[in-house]
Amino acid sequence: MRNEDLIARSRAALWHPCTQMKQLEDLPPLPIARGEGPWLIDYAGRRYLDAISSWWVNLFGHANPRINAALVDQLHRIEHVILAGCTHAPVVELSERLARLTGLGHAFYGSDGASAVEIALKMSYHYWRNCGRPEKTGFVSLRGGYHGETLGALSVTDVALFKDTYAPLLRITHQVMSPDARAAEAGETAEDVARRAATDLAAYLERHADTTAALILEPLVQGAAGFAMYHPLYLRLARELCDRHGVHLIADEIAVGFGRTGTMFACEQAPAVTPSPALPPRGGGTRVADIADFVCLSKGITGGYLPLAAVLTREAIYAAFYDDATARGFLHSHSYTGNPLACRAALAVLDIFEQDDVLAANRARAARMTELLEPVARHPRVAHFRHTGMIWAFDVIDAPLAFVRDFHRRALDLGVFLRPIGHTVYFMPPYVIGEEEMQRLAEVTLSLLDRF
Repeated sequence: MRNEDLIARSRAALWHPCTQMKQLEDLPPLPIARGEGPWLIDYAGRRYLDAISSWWVNLFGHANPRINAALVDQLHRIEHVILAGCTHAPVVELSERLARLTGLGHAFYGSDGASAVEIALKMSYHYWRNCGRPEKTGFVSLRGGYHGETLGALSVTDVALFKDTYAPLLRITHQVMSPDARAAEAGETAEDVARRAATDLAAYLERHADTTAALILEPLVQGAAGFAMYHPLYLRLARELCDRHGVHLIADEIAVGFGRTGTMFACEQAPAVTPSPALPPRGGGTRVADIADFVCLSKGITGGYLPLAAVLTREAIYAAFYDDATARGFLHSHSYTGNPLACRAALAVLDIFEQDDVLAANRARAARMTELLEPVARHPRVAHFRHTGMIWAFDVIDAPLAFVRDFHRRALDLGVFLRPIGHTVYFMPPYVIGEEEMQRLAEVTLSLLDRF
C-alpha cells in the first residue's frame, strides 16, 4: 500500500480525535504500517521515533515479543466473556496484583481513562448517598487539570479548548490553585508553591466540604496543562485536608502511573502521611492507599496494546455498596469490562516490570537523557525546563502562532514524532529507548529550536 492512498482513504472515512479535519489538507496524518521498539514505520519504510509513546500509552516498545506471546496464548483460551455473572483467571490475577501494588482493592474495569474517571466520580457520589449524605454531590479539581472528555470527566477538567463548547451539558465543579512549580514567585521554591496551593484548597473545603464528594487530581504532573510539574508535598497536604473535612481524594494516575514519574505510581513520592484510622498501620514508604481513596489507571496498564482502565478503592467504600438492595449496588457497566486479552497484556506488563527491574533501569536511562538534553535546557528560547521520571518538558519563549503544527511537521521531516501542547514541548518516550535514539531526540530538538 502507498502512503498517499491510505492518507486519502483516511480523510474520506475517519474523524480523527482532537483534530480540526480541515487542517489535514495541509498536514496529513502519518500512515503507519508497523512498529518496532521505539520506532513507527510508514508504508515506504521510513522510520519515526515515537517520542510520545503513542499518546503516552506505550511502555515497552511496539510489537514487544513478550506481550505478543501472552496475547497469542490467551487467544487460544478465551477472547472475551461477560463479567456480569462470569469471571476468569486474567481479571482475577490482575486485580490481585494491582491491589498488592496500590494497597487499594476491588478493581472495577472500564475501557479508557475517561471511563475510569466517570467510574470514580459516580462511586464517590454513590458512597455518600448510601451513607446518608446525598447532599455531597460536588467535585473540586486543580486549575489546568485534565481528566477526560466524556461529560462527567470533562466537568472536572479545566482546559478551555475542550470544555467551553460543551459547558451547557456539564456539571458545575470548582477548580482550586494548581501547585504548578512554574507559578513560583520571587524567592519561592516548588515546595512553597505547593503549600500556597494547599492553602487555597483548605479555604475552599472549609466553606464547601459539606456538599463536596471528592477532590480529583493528577499526581505530580498535569499533562494537558502543558506538563505542569509540582512538589509531592502537595499530595500529602491534600490528603490531610480531605481527611480533616470528610472528602474523598481521587488520584488520576492514568498518564503518570506505571513508572512514568520514576516510581510505579506517582502517589508513592508523597512524603510520609499519617495513615487514616480506617487503614491498618504499616511500615515502609508511601503507597497509593496512603494518599488516595480511589485510584484511576489506564494508558500504560497494557503497555499500549489494548484499551483497559481500572478503578481501585478502599474496603470501607466497597462495603457501603454491599447490601441486599440492588439499588445500593454500583450499577455501572461496559460491554468489554475486564476483557481477558487486555488483562493478559496488563499481566505481561507487570511481569516485565518485575523481571527486568524496570524502575531501576529507568533511573539510569532518565539520568542519561537529562544529560543529553542539557544543551536544550540552556537554549535561549527555552524556559522552565523540567523533568520528572521518564517525562521531560520545556516552554518555548515567544512561540509563533503556528508553533504546534510547524514544530510537529519539522520534527517529522527529521524522523521524530512529537506533538507539542501549546508552547510546551514534551518527551514521554517508551522505556526501551536507547542511547542512539536519545541522542537523536536531543539533537533534533536542538536543531528545531534554532529554526523558530
